[in-house]
Amino acid sequence: MASAPSRRDDRRSMRLFPCAAAALAVIPSLLAQQHLSPEQLVTLRRVGGLTLSPDGNGLLYAVRSTDLAANKSSSRIFHLPTTGSREPSSIAPGGSPAWVGDGAISALDGGALVVLRSSPPSCNEVELPAGATNVTWSPDGARIAFTLDVPIDAPVTAAHDDLPQANARAYEDLMVRHWDKWTDGTYSHLFVIDAVPGATAVDLMAGQRVHTPLPPFGGAEHFAFSPDGLELCYTARRVENPENSTDSQLWAVRLDEERGEHRCLTPDNPGYDTQPVYSPDGRWIAYSSMARAGFEADKNRLMLHDRQSGENRELLPDFDASPHDVTWSPDSSRLFFTIDIEGTTQVCTTSLPTGEIPAAPFTVTKGRHSISGLQVAPDGNTLYALRTSMERPAEVVEIDVPSGAITQLTDVNGDVYADLELPVIEDEWFTATDGERIHSWICKPPGFDPKKKYPFLLYCQGGPQAMVGQYFSFRWNFHLMAAQGYVIAGVNRRGLPGFGQQWNDQISRDWGGQAMQDLLTVCDEMQQRPWIDRERSAAIGASFGGYTVFWLMGNAGDRFACMIAHCGVFNLESMYLATEEQFFVNWDLGGPYWASPEIAADYRRFSPHVHVENWKTPLLVIHGEKDFRVPYDQGLQAFTAAQIQGVESRLLMFPEEGHWVLTPQNGVLWHREFYGWLERFCGQGDAEDRR
Repeated sequence: MASAPSRRDDRRSMRLFPCAAAALAVIPSLLAQQHLSPEQLVTLRRVGGLTLSPDGNGLLYAVRSTDLAANKSSSRIFHLPTTGSREPSSIAPGGSPAWVGDGAISALDGGALVVLRSSPPSCNEVELPAGATNVTWSPDGARIAFTLDVPIDAPVTAAHDDLPQANARAYEDLMVRHWDKWTDGTYSHLFVIDAVPGATAVDLMAGQRVHTPLPPFGGAEHFAFSPDGLELCYTARRVENPENSTDSQLWAVRLDEERGEHRCLTPDNPGYDTQPVYSPDGRWIAYSSMARAGFEADKNRLMLHDRQSGENRELLPDFDASPHDVTWSPDSSRLFFTIDIEGTTQVCTTSLPTGEIPAAPFTVTKGRHSISGLQVAPDGNTLYALRTSMERPAEVVEIDVPSGAITQLTDVNGDVYADLELPVIEDEWFTATDGERIHSWICKPPGFDPKKKYPFLLYCQGGPQAMVGQYFSFRWNFHLMAAQGYVIAGVNRRGLPGFGQQWNDQISRDWGGQAMQDLLTVCDEMQQRPWIDRERSAAIGASFGGYTVFWLMGNAGDRFACMIAHCGVFNLESMYLATEEQFFVNWDLGGPYWASPEIAADYRRFSPHVHVENWKTPLLVIHGEKDFRVPYDQGLQAFTAAQIQGVESRLLMFPEEGHWVLTPQNGVLWHREFYGWLERFCGQGDAEDRR
């Protein structure tokens, strides 16, 4: 049992934590016109679903707005001309906009397909089943593909009609739950329907215990129509034990008289094959592929499938980067894609090889940003995309390919940012203990004054293989952290992409090794700077970042005044048996902890729970009860270990959230608790007074 707190400790928790929350509550009224607040962050408008018309004359995109009081969000479709005035106009409610055939516009509104302008008029009468998602039109507008959850496995209660109030699940294989959802016997199947009145949707995967797209992150990018609309290529993982495998393949199915035959296009690759994209001339399918079985963060290779010969080949075998967001030029001669590079995400292009001239990548853009959602204009020299940075969420931009010049076309949050003072963001390189160079983003408060002293946050990235880049997170938001007066170091430690595959690979089977030393190297150097208050430093992170925080609790000495871990791994042995995608822990941890004495030793060496006798730093533990990737017992174990040893600690549980906090009011509460804990131990005044 936890030792009883003293009456003095009890008075602290009663008196000071509510005060911190109260201080945060007045931030909107005092600083709304100066520094970003949690309430403003949650209600910023979000742009997505960018799509260019076939003639290149107009863009569609969706803007999602949040009603904090109602605790929900809604979307509207906007149209933006690419010539002339370029003034965006609101079209209708809905999301996932698409161009249909020769100019119609469709959108999803509350799950229903709505055609806003129709050609031919019969498209207005197409009805999709309730629950249809990932709606995709064929290039000629003659067919619609979509995905739908289909019940296949009967629940255990179905065999007991006399027990109508019984509530139970039964399983005979290991994939009993995934991320935030218990397996319920349904599978996401690919359907197609002719865009004519009275047409019947056809399940192309009828009876199969197979998902497309791959859950939980896959979407419409996991399948595509051929240019003539007569074939669909899709991603599926047809293996006996999906929890142990990343072996997904590309499959093609004809939609004419040959309908029903599914051909595997990538039978020989044991890793992920995903995101097929047909060339406009119909000759090629470009796709993404990972070569190593069971490694979800392997190099993402840019591949070409020749539809004439059936041959598959890697287009850029010597390119030490992972292409994403691949799209074709209209003449099928070039490919455009994005890559992560040194904490940014840039646009690249390559021509197809001709004769003896191999394909070679060329970087189109540069700058401190992240580019996504590429749309290629008919001339092949203009791109439209979404651009984000640590300061601002996505906006639509135009990119001139020959020069790389970027022009911003939308300003959906301009009314908020007009009065905000922005943080100062710089990148720096540090020397690691093994002599390698470590890249870090250093984010300083608005109005930064080097003559003052500021509290410091060491941000510990999750993944474990996910670059600290120019994303705009609505949870771990560097802009908001800086707006509250903190200096942040976002460290691209060992094991992160964007710095070569070798750097990325070095986290696997070395969780508590060099990556932790990289973080401490940056921390120690930052704490020596005259404008950092070492006594007001904290370590924060989620997922693998939460693991990092728990590891630092027992191995970082007295560097930090407090720490915050969200959905972190605490006990590697119990984590292995409780998580759901076994391929992840098999690769990154080496397999079951009983597989060999060497693996067992690594589990013990790198597991935070082994070092709890060193815990002294105040700790806030946050977890979602529906997190099945890092089950909530990991956070509960860490909190229990802290409480038993009398370490000041607080447990924040979200019953309806998973690995992420997604609902608006829970998001604001998360921020208030997060900054309240930091204020309690890293705020102004003497350490004893802050407590």
